[in-house]
Amino acid sequence: MLIEFKNEPFTNFRLPENKQAFEEALAKVESELGREYDLIIGGERIKTEKKIRSINPSNKQQVVGIVSQADQALAERAIQTAAQTFESWKAVPGDARARYLYKAAAILRRRKHEFSAWLVKEAGKSWAEADADTAEAIDFMEYYGRQMDKLSQRQPLPRIPGEDNELYYIPLGVGVVIPPWNFPLAIMVGMTTAALVSGNTVVLKPASTTPVIAAKFMEILEDAGVPKGVVNFLPGSGGEVGDFLVEHPLTRFISFTGSRDVGLRINELAAKHRPGQKWMKRLIAEMGGKDSIIVDSDADLELAAQTIVTSAFGFSGQKCSACSRAIVHQDVYDQVLSRVVELTKALTVGDVVRNDFYTGPVIDEKAYNKILEYIEIGKTEGKLMAGGEKGPDNGYYIMPTVFADVAPDARIMQEEIFGPVVAFCEAKDFDHALEIANNTEYGLTGSVISRNRAHLEKARTEFHVGNLYFNRKCTGALVGVHPFGGFNMSGTDSKAGGPDYLLLFTQAKLVSEVL
Repeated sequence: MLIEFKNEPFTNFRLPENKQAFEEALAKVESELGREYDLIIGGERIKTEKKIRSINPSNKQQVVGIVSQADQALAERAIQTAAQTFESWKAVPGDARARYLYKAAAILRRRKHEFSAWLVKEAGKSWAEADADTAEAIDFMEYYGRQMDKLSQRQPLPRIPGEDNELYYIPLGVGVVIPPWNFPLAIMVGMTTAALVSGNTVVLKPASTTPVIAAKFMEILEDAGVPKGVVNFLPGSGGEVGDFLVEHPLTRFISFTGSRDVGLRINELAAKHRPGQKWMKRLIAEMGGKDSIIVDSDADLELAAQTIVTSAFGFSGQKCSACSRAIVHQDVYDQVLSRVVELTKALTVGDVVRNDFYTGPVIDEKAYNKILEYIEIGKTEGKLMAGGEKGPDNGYYIMPTVFADVAPDARIMQEEIFGPVVAFCEAKDFDHALEIANNTEYGLTGSVISRNRAHLEKARTEFHVGNLYFNRKCTGALVGVHPFGGFNMSGTDSKAGGPDYLLLFTQAKLVSEVL
C-alpha cells in the first residue's frame, strides 16, 4: 500500500556528514565534465555532427558537456517514433505507469547529491537552491504517480436504473515538452513525467543552456525501465526543430515553460490547423511573471525586508516567481528600504561550487547583457541603492541590485528582467499598493506582509495572481502544497504540482451501457 505523499526533505548542509557527501558528489561530477551526450530516439543513441557545448556559468572556461543537436529529419523521426510507441503505451494501466515514476523517484533519491552537483555546475545554483530543485523533481514524480492512481480508479457518477455509466481519463497522444533552464531538473522532470504517467509519449527538447541535466535524467528513466520510445531526447535549437515540432500534425499537445514572447509564438503556431491534423492542439504554458511584495504600514518590518531579499535574490533572481517589485506603504518605506539595502550589501556572490557564497551567476552571456542593460535603464528611472555592477569576471556574475523611488509605470517595474534586480515603489495606502501590484500584464505570484486582517482578506480577492502568499516569500512553491501557475501573460494557470494538473494531459471519455 502506498504511503501518503510527503515532500522530500531538504538537506541540512550544516551537518558535517551532509557537507562531505555533497563535496564527494561535486568531485564525481567534476570527473565527468566534458563528456559527449547523444540524442535518444526509440532507445537508440544518435550522434550528430552539429553539437552544442554546455558551459558552466560560474566558470566560463569550463565545459560541462558536449551535446548532439537534432535537425528536422531527426525531429520527424522522433515524432513518428513517439506516435508508434503511443499505440502500446496508452494501453498500459495507469497504476502500472505510476510505478515507473515511483521507481524513477527512488533512483533519483539515491543519486540526489549527484544531480544537485550537476545543477551547481550547469545551472550555477547554490548548494541549497540545487538541493531544493532535486527535491522538487522527486516530489513531482511521487505526487503525479499518486494522482494517476486516483484518476485510474472508477470515477463517482450518479447512477440511474438500467444503465452502467463510467467516466475514463484517457491520454491525448504525442506531446512536445519544452522545459526551461532555470529549474532544469525539477520543471523538466515534472512536465515530462506528468505527460508519460498520463499515458502520453514525449519528445523532450531540453533547454539549450542546460541539456546535460536532461540527458542525465534520461539515464534514470532507462534505469527505471520506461519502455523505449516513450520519452525521446531531442536537443536542438528552437529555430531548427522547435517550430517544426510545434507545427507537426502528429503533435497533440505542447507543454512549455519559458518566456512570454516564446510562449505567445508557440500559442500562435499551435492554433493553426495543418494538413493531416485531426485535433485542436492543447497548450500548457507557464510564461513568467513580474512579481510584487506589498508591505503594509503595520507589517513586521524585519520579516518584510528578509522576505524581499530572499525572494528577489535567491538564484540571482532567475525565477519566474522572484520578487522584482517591492511596493511599500509610505509610512514604513524608508525603514524597509534601508534594511533591504543593508541585507543586500551583505550578500556574497561567487562560484557556487563553494557553499559559502549566497548566490552565483546568471545563466549565460545573453542574460548577462540583458540584465546589465536593464540596470542602466534603472539608473534613469530610480535611485541606485545597492549593486548595479558586474561581479567577478570569470563567470556571468551581477551584484544584487536595488533601485528606489521607481514610478509604477517605469520599465523596470513592468518588464520581466529575470535577474538580481528589485525596484522599490512607494504606495500612499493599501488600496494604492494593490492598484500598483495589479498594473502589469503578468499575474504569477505575489506576497502581502501585513498584520491587518481586513487588508489580507481584501488582497485575497483583489490581488490578481495565481499564487498569493501572506507574510512569507513569493518563491518556493512546494509540490502538492502550493499548486503553481499564473494568470494573464503568466500563462495558462496550469497549477503544476496540484490535483488538477494531470487533467491537462488527458481527455475524459464516458461509456454508457444499457443493462
